[in-house]
Amino acid sequence: MDNYLLLKYFHIFFATVLFGTGVGIAFFMLMAARSKNISVILHTARIVIVADWLFTAPAVVGQFITGVLLMKRLQYSFGAPWFHAVFSTFVFIGCCWIPVVIIQYRLRNLAKEAEQTGVLSTNFHRAMRLWILLGIPAFVGILVILWLMIFKPLAII
Repeated sequence: MDNYLLLKYFHIFFATVLFGTGVGIAFFMLMAARSKNISVILHTARIVIVADWLFTAPAVVGQFITGVLLMKRLQYSFGAPWFHAVFSTFVFIGCCWIPVVIIQYRLRNLAKEAEQTGVLSTNFHRAMRLWILLGIPAFVGILVILWLMIFKPLAII
């Protein structure tokens, strides 16, 4: 099998995992929070944290590695406008995602506290809003990278 096709397959696979996990995590965490059911929120927050470490983090690493290898294989320039657009968007997403992961731990801990008191605190609601505010641009960034990956609207060499 051609090395290029294998790299391309894994690159697309990792992109799919990132997109799918992002959509899934966002949907389930939002639905749990909307339910106002503290047990559901706590359980979902725990699963979301695991999903990020089990799926998202390895996919980010795989996406980066296969992207660099594809760039070299296709002899695209690391100085090209296309690469700068992709890489800066990738970094932007990371700058949103890292705080989102930290906030997920906070949401889990606040839900644990709420289990004792029976009430979700204003800190929980504030953290949830911040989680959403950071998650939206990160998700849009993923869509932008997919668009750049497929259409390559900027010079690549």
